[in-house]
Amino acid sequence: MRILLLFLLPLFLFSKQDFISDYEYGAMLYENPRGIGCAECHGANGKGVEIGTFYTTDKKTKKKVAHEVRGSDITKKTLNETIASVNNVHDIMPTYSLTNEEVKAIYHYIEKKNK
Repeated sequence: MRILLLFLLPLFLFSKQDFISDYEYGAMLYENPRGIGCAECHGANGKGVEIGTFYTTDKKTKKKVAHEVRGSDITKKTLNETIASVNNVHDIMPTYSLTNEEVKAIYHYIEKKNK
């Protein structure tokens, strides 16, 4: 057993290949970081999708007015804007408590996916 361990240890120490690629890690986080994924509101490519509709009544005409709620287009944000956005509290977006490295992986995933 010791001989096997001595033989395999250098292979593990000097191996540079990750279990999953950065792209796969970003995809995993984007699809389901903490229960609900970014794709639910930002869409498969990060360009935003309709989340829902709410209605108000116009005070003058007494008619219902529809208001569409959409996830924002995150493809136009820089990495620093994306990190700041994820770390801020929003009216609609849940708080995810992602690390900057996790946000960076998501950012590069969306960037690569939209090339």
